[in-house]
Amino acid sequence: MNTKRNLEYWVIPPKANAEFAAHMEDVLEVYSRPYDPKVPVLCMDEQPIQLVEETRPPIPAAREHPKRVDYEYKRAGVANVFMFAEPLACWREVMIRTHKTKLDWAIAMAMLLEGHYADCDKVIVVCDNLNTHTIGAFYEVFEPSRAREFVSRIEFHYTPKHGSWLNIAENELSCLTSQFVSGRRIGSEEELREETTAWHNEINATRHRLADENRRRTHQTNIHLP
Repeated sequence: MNTKRNLEYWVIPPKANAEFAAHMEDVLEVYSRPYDPKVPVLCMDEQPIQLVEETRPPIPAAREHPKRVDYEYKRAGVANVFMFAEPLACWREVMIRTHKTKLDWAIAMAMLLEGHYADCDKVIVVCDNLNTHTIGAFYEVFEPSRAREFVSRIEFHYTPKHGSWLNIAENELSCLTSQFVSGRRIGSEEELREETTAWHNEINATRHRLADENRRRTHQTNIHLP
């Protein structure tokens, strides 16, 4: 008798859970807001990446065979990937940190607030409710006056527990993993940083080019309308 059964792993939300429903509806309401470049909606998520070094140089691919990699490898520690994504602007950025502490998160957020979002009045942040994703983290890293400047420009919206799939940055992380990380051996934090930067730069350029083409097509269609 064949006892094999197919399994499909899924994220099953809790039933009749008021907290889950409240946070879910809050996040969905944020996503329904019209685009405002002065008050962007930024999603963020993070995940660890196992760094793996080769123990022997791979043999390059040839006509007779694909690239050959030795089955042995060396673990080289873990790096943390911070994914930031602004869906309505077709923009994302990957930051690599050695750790995933409050310090690392607050520094990454500060870099965005003083860099990419320096001219924004407020940034709406959608993230999961980890104990590192708090306004207090800024006060642990920066002087109180500077921490207050950061905190006053952020509006937090947390996904419900066991509902991180509502965070669009999680989808971006999934794309990064499947397109770039899976099946590869990345041996150092610097190599990971360089290649993830190249990944998000290429994706951003492609999405912006497609958005420009769609706007041109729409404009040309409107011109020819009677």
